[in-house]
Amino acid sequence: MRISRANVLSLGLVIVSFAMAFVLYGRLPESIPTHWNAEGVVDGHTPKPWGPFVLPLVMAAVYLVLVAVPRISPKGYRVARFQGVFEGIQAALVAFLFLLNALVLLAGIGVPVPMARVVPAATGLVLVVLGNYMGKFTKNFFCGIRTPWTLASDEVWLRTHRLGGRLFVLAGVIVLVSGLLGGGPVPVLAAVAVAAVTPVLYSYVLYRRLEGFKRGPTDDAGSHRSA
Repeated sequence: MRISRANVLSLGLVIVSFAMAFVLYGRLPESIPTHWNAEGVVDGHTPKPWGPFVLPLVMAAVYLVLVAVPRISPKGYRVARFQGVFEGIQAALVAFLFLLNALVLLAGIGVPVPMARVVPAATGLVLVVLGNYMGKFTKNFFCGIRTPWTLASDEVWLRTHRLGGRLFVLAGVIVLVSGLLGGGPVPVLAAVAVAAVTPVLYSYVLYRRLEGFKRGPTDDAGSHRSA
């Protein structure tokens, strides 16, 4: 069985995240900060023994699910058709969680961590990576802009994902810069909302222009039967 570099990297990050939690366990307080508000102030804690291992366990679960997805893809919607792209996204997500885990552990041992800046900046990078890959998605059951109109037309799928990729990259840059400059949650939410909603609307408009919504023979037959 082929083991890609992206899979090796992802698995390595999961292992290292558990190792970090074990090594720092004795230095961590009984209650670990695990949630910050938009201003970067801690507003949630998780007690030991689970606190240090919450994110490593999440990383492991995400990794296992993403490894399993190509193997359970139904016929006609194979993730394996863009396996390399999918594994790149997998590595980016696991790396993002690894960074969060490192920040949580550092905060737990008393190191000042600017979460309100670092987390949005890292989120922006993930969006940029996702946007760069999005145009290479083929029709599948798991990821992408899965509207009724993209799933019904290969051309609509392709064009929608090309647009979505550009918008996600742009949103990622905005989120990255906003995070580094401490711009707060409003620019982040606005950029993500535009990048998420615009391709959905575009897929509808494009499908209507290319395919229309005229009734086909099967629709007519179905209406006669029901009558």
